[in-house]
Amino acid sequence: MAIKSLSIRIDEKMLNKLHVVSDYEGRSANSQILILIRDCIELYEAEHGKIEVE
Repeated sequence: MAIKSLSIRIDEKMLNKLHVVSDYEGRSANSQILILIRDCIELYEAEHGKIEVE
C-alpha cells in the first residue's frame, strides 16, 4: 500500500489543541490524526458495514 500525503487547513487554536493532545498521548500530531481517522472509519463501518475500496 502506498503512503499518500494530504494537506489540510486548520485554524491555529485547533492545531495548538491537537499538539497538546498528541503530546499527552506521546505521539506526533501526524500519528494522532491517523489514529483519529482510523477510529472514525471503524465507527462508520460498525454502523454501516465494511467500506470496500479498490
